Amino acid sequence: MEYQRFSVKIEDKIAHVAINRPDKVNALDEIGWRELQTIFETLDATPEARVIILSGEGKHFCSGIDVSLLMSIRQQVSNDCEGRMRETMRQLILQLQATINAIEKCRKPVLTAVHGGCVGGGVDIITACDMRYATEDAFFTVAEIDMGMVADLGTLQRLPKLIGDGMAREMAYTGRRVYGPEAKEIGLVNRCFADRQSLLTAVTHLATLIANKSPLSIRGSKEIINYTRDHSGSLFSPTTWPSGTPP
Repeated sequence: MEYQRFSVKIEDKIAHVAINRPDKVNALDEIGWRELQTIFETLDATPEARVIILSGEGKHFCSGIDVSLLMSIRQQVSNDCEGRMRETMRQLILQLQATINAIEKCRKPVLTAVHGGCVGGGVDIITACDMRYATEDAFFTVAEIDMGMVADLGTLQRLPKLIGDGMAREMAYTGRRVYGPEAKEIGLVNRCFADRQSLLTAVTHLATLIANKSPLSIRGSKEIINYTRDHSGSLFSPTTWPSGTPP
């Protein structure tokens, strides 16, 4: 699998996906966002991959949306009338949201290994993953607030379910950095590790354990967990089981 902004390889039933734009601090431009969606939709349909590890090359995991993409969006809407400008902006945001949703909708478990900075759109990405792990010096920030923007690609919807309403508001309103140990304390990541190598070693070990389980059982477990999270008060989806009732 060849991509311009990512490296992707499958080994021993594990798909290793790495954001590969270290010269741009792994910022995602238009090409990167398109590729990210394609990668997860492709891996969803690839039986050789039973679990996915998402990481970043270079010094940081992801610095969010590339400035060039923001400039492109501004140019696309600058000459439109007010109504068309809003419609165009809405369609662009929906496209970016679809990319993040592709991660969550992927039937394979997605484990993300974060080192360095996870900023803005990077937080959108990791909150759509199944499990998050980080180095102690990794930091997470909802940076949109400092740009006069709203983090509307999924962070504000998913983050409160991970760390609670109060802490999600604190991160969203202040844009402050939350480093690895605090991220573990508030539940944003499962575990912290001293350095990147020990992080990747541990995450790969966990991915191997998952990859050796029944893939049907894993996919079913993910579907039920996601459904229950999003549908309080309802234990089962009517479409989950062929008969409409659990076995």
